[in-house]
Amino acid sequence: MATPSKKIRVLVVDDSTFMRKVLENIYSSDDQLQVVGTAKDGREAVSMAESLKPDVISMDINMPHVDGLQATAEIMTTNPKPIVIVSSESREGAASTLRALELGAIEFVAKPSSGIDLDMQTVKEELLRKVRMAAKVRVVRTATRLASTIQGAGGAAKPASAPKASPRPAAGSSSDQRFPVVVLAASTGGPATIMRIAPGFTRDFPAAIILVQHMPATFTSQYAAQLAEFTEIRVKEAESNESLAPGTLYICPGGQHLRITPTGRIQLDGTGGRINGYLPNMDVTMESVAAYAGPLSIAAVLTGMGNDGTSGARAIKNAGGLVLAQDEATCVIFGMPAEAIKAGVVDQVLSIDDIYQAIERRVVGICKPTPAGVR
Repeated sequence: MATPSKKIRVLVVDDSTFMRKVLENIYSSDDQLQVVGTAKDGREAVSMAESLKPDVISMDINMPHVDGLQATAEIMTTNPKPIVIVSSESREGAASTLRALELGAIEFVAKPSSGIDLDMQTVKEELLRKVRMAAKVRVVRTATRLASTIQGAGGAAKPASAPKASPRPAAGSSSDQRFPVVVLAASTGGPATIMRIAPGFTRDFPAAIILVQHMPATFTSQYAAQLAEFTEIRVKEAESNESLAPGTLYICPGGQHLRITPTGRIQLDGTGGRINGYLPNMDVTMESVAAYAGPLSIAAVLTGMGNDGTSGARAIKNAGGLVLAQDEATCVIFGMPAEAIKAGVVDQVLSIDDIYQAIERRVVGICKPTPAGVR
């Protein structure tokens, strides 16, 4: 006799009695899910996350006493659980939704504007799919200092300690003034992961950084603004036809593919649709960087599902560049790094807290002039 599959246990957190009931009905309609409790604010959510040990938490943001951001920070630092943000705040690139993702929330679903039961049915399938997916991910404890920094003073704090300066490129070291180009490739779990890397970069970091994050188009501009609060390097959403420059972290706009031209300019394409199922596609960015920067290119394949980034990593490795992959223990989803590792295109597999140092070592090695007589 077949053993029945274990149900995914869901904790529903929302300050509206009506909405808690609507969400409970939606989750209960799926034979894979079981609602094990409901909480009316973040304070109850923290307590019930500990006592009920749910597999997934469905979390609202705007709540009295302790809001969803504070609850997410507390849960992800003390008792990590997969959290899906379900909020009317999750529209138009809302800053609070991005904060939740930076704190370690896995996914988000926007409540329809009216929030009535009939409208909630329009997001039912998305909601069920994302909750089922969240139950499969590896939760990673958020650093306590990071959580308190994001939560403090409206999130407008800088890193607690200034990172050490990096050397500038050696004068005259290249006839066309080429410089290292780093591609950070991330999907599910990426915002929290990038928050562990970005504070290391300095304003005079002698490389250009390109972040390709699978994220809706309405979010990347706000994401650039928020990420700039936590790192000294210049952060901006990439613009078409601008010249790539060191000391800048460019975020690929959502809904567009980013390529680097042979002359070092950014080219954006939002008309071609998905490539191999991805928009933006990381492979096209990495392949163009490999062609432009050659051995000065560096790629870090980070947390995310699927195989985006593997072909691009191969191009960078074949061009003489360095390819890093995040290890399984610190990934939310060990999909993209695992595929790149399996393909044999990764030079080093590192924990998230070692990736910045590896990038810095490579960049310093490239930019440091070789003493006369030393080969």
